[in-house]
This record gives sequence, structure tokens and C-alpha cells, in this order.
Amino acid sequence: MAKSKQDADAQVVARIVEGKVRGPLSIEGSLDLSKTAIKKLPSGLNCYELDASETNLIDLPADLTVESRLVLKNCEQLKRLPPGLTVGTLDLEGCTALAELPEGLDVWFLNVSGCRQLKSLPKKAKIRNGSLNVGGCFQLEGLPNYLKKLGTLDVSDCPKIRRLPSNLEVGLWIDVGGSGMTGLHAPNEQVGLRWRGVTIDRRIAFSPETITADEVLKQKNTELRRVLIERMGAERFMRDANPKVIDRDQDAGGERQLLRLPMENDEDFVCLSCSCPSTARHYLLRVPPTMRSCHQAAAWMAGFDDPKKYKPVIET
Repeated sequence: MAKSKQDADAQVVARIVEGKVRGPLSIEGSLDLSKTAIKKLPSGLNCYELDASETNLIDLPADLTVESRLVLKNCEQLKRLPPGLTVGTLDLEGCTALAELPEGLDVWFLNVSGCRQLKSLPKKAKIRNGSLNVGGCFQLEGLPNYLKKLGTLDVSDCPKIRRLPSNLEVGLWIDVGGSGMTGLHAPNEQVGLRWRGVTIDRRIAFSPETITADEVLKQKNTELRRVLIERMGAERFMRDANPKVIDRDQDAGGERQLLRLPMENDEDFVCLSCSCPSTARHYLLRVPPTMRSCHQAAAWMAGFDDPKKYKPVIET
């Protein structure tokens, strides 16, 4: 019986992919079209859940009805969604061609992480009490004022987002890693904070100048230690931590140094210290811990696996 049901589902999927479905189609339960060759959904499609991830869909029919979850992850050609789209969960992660969301959108959970073309959310929409993930939408300039209450909010790697709507209340946590946020207003002053998934406190998030190299080196949690180094800045961290110089040489910018600092329960922290010959500006550039010389590190940064093949006429 189960096999017959699977065979029937497979036949339905095949007919949809081949474009042989005409007229309204109602499916009880979930429809999985992910990673298929489908280019267009049939008109009048109705189902409880729809997964069309990693397909070549460009748009969706205006009369599409999905009751619970609509998953369109990594649909890199998707450009349009129908106005007034209503669904419980809408997952658009990695839809890199999507430049806008439809007016009248009505969802509980919205994930548009990695939608690099997205500059704003709809002027009129409802995102109801669930979660909003805009992580990696680096062109997104802000969040709309109609946002009132969310369970979780991810604005990581959104450098243009510097503040939240004044009337927005987040219940559980906000991920501010790599965002433009410099603080939180009431009523979010006590909400949990994350930095790209790692739980942090307000001092780490908003007062990185107070972090010390000694604090970093004493931190046992490797993920939190990496966040501390990022917040402190690699250059200040290495300057204050007294790393070992394992190689020196000269290039057009002057002396270079390869610096190594052992890290407990983690790979060594290795950086190439160098200066730009054109501007004289100093740089501290992190490289893999396998580097043993300044030349090898410079070759790796230039894209050479074999440092013997890296023979620049002049380095700038």
C-alpha cells in the first residue's frame, strides 16, 4: 500500500515537472519538487507543504496555495513572487536573483538569508510573531515599522542595518554578527544576543574596545574565542598577545613578518605582517596555520598552492 502511494506521488511529480498538468491540482500533504528540472508550477496548485528548492523557477503562479511551508531555498533564478502570498513559513534562503518581496505578504516565519539583491522588505506586509532571518542581505537598508513582535531576529552581516524599529519587540534572541547595530533600545535591552550563531553578551556585541588579549587567551570555548578575536580585531589582538615571529623577509613594502600564536584546543593563529609599498599602510593578514614562511603566506594569498610558482615582478 505504501509503495503504491509512493509510486502515485512519483507519477504526480513527473507530470508536474514535464508540464503535463492542466487545471487545478489539489494535493493532500507535502509535495517535493526539490532538485528537479521543473521550470514552471501548474496553475491552481494547492498543497499543505511545497519544497521546490534548487530548481530553475523564475516565478510562481498567482493562484498558488500552500497552507503551511513553502521552501524555495537556492532557487537562483527566482525573481518574482505573487502579490498577497500567504503561507505559514516562507524559506527563500539563497535566492540570489530575488530583488524584492511581494506587497501584501503574510507569513509567520520568513527566511531571506543570503538574498544579496534584496534592498528592502515590502511596504505593506505581515510577519506575525515568528522569526525573521535577513542574514547576509548586505544591501538591506533597514527593517519596516510594521514589525511589532518577533520570536527571533537574525540581522547578521547586514552592515546597513544600524537600528531596529522603535516598536519592535523580540522575545528570544537577536543575531547582530557583522551588522551595523551599536546598541538596543527598550524593550529589547534584555533579549539574548548572538554573533553568527554564538551566544554573546552586550559588552562583546557593542563595546569591543574593552576586550583584551588576555581575556581571549583564557577563553576555553573555541567558538566564543573566535568571536572575541573578530570583535577585538586581529591586529590589536596579535599586537597585545606577543606572538612568536617564525619568519622574516623583505618585499617592496619593507620588512615582512610571519607571526604565530598557539591557541588552546584550536589551530594556531598565524598572520602575515606586511606594508603596502604604494601607501605604506600596515596590514596584518590571517593565513592558514600550515604557513612556514612569509613568501609561502604571500603566495597563498595570491592563490598559489605551490609557493615556488609565485614569482611576482613587483608586489603591490
